[in-house]
Amino acid sequence: MTDIELYQLVVQRDQDALERLYTQYEKLLFSLAFRVCQDRSLAEEAVQEVFMKLWTKPGLYDPTKGKFSSWLLTVQRHTAIDLIRKRSDKEFTLDARDDAQDPEPSAEQLAEWKERKEEIQQAVSALSQEQQEVIELFYFKGFTQREISERMGLPLGTVKGRLRLALNHLQQGMQAYRERGTEV
Repeated sequence: MTDIELYQLVVQRDQDALERLYTQYEKLLFSLAFRVCQDRSLAEEAVQEVFMKLWTKPGLYDPTKGKFSSWLLTVQRHTAIDLIRKRSDKEFTLDARDDAQDPEPSAEQLAEWKERKEEIQQAVSALSQEQQEVIELFYFKGFTQREISERMGLPLGTVKGRLRLALNHLQQGMQAYRERGTEV
């Protein structure tokens, strides 16, 4: 059964379908939430909240706008950021994230994260200073585009444009890194 079929059953209040989605995605969602929150209990709360949203607010996902898994990860990221904002004003950087590891990661997970971190750092370092700042504020510190606009004193459209351009450059840079296995 596909994710979309399971989600449609959840919309129809099928608890088994919700359990199947939970079993399929809970580790991935927890991993993302932990990377954002850096707190095990807060990450667990974020995962729980995402599945509560699936159950209590049926019809949020629109299959015409992308893959279910991508949508679910986006919902998880926003939920984790919202929980952080509710609990503290603590800000994170890419380097600080590496210091606080999941208490029970496997050696394979650590190696994979280290490799991904290197890819990301290479790609980010190839961006302009303005693009690096927008990426840092949006993805690693959890600011909204409007908050970035206010913080940097830039029009909202400029922030959106820089973010879109930075993401395009990151995607190209990471692809080049994977294909060559060398610097971006």
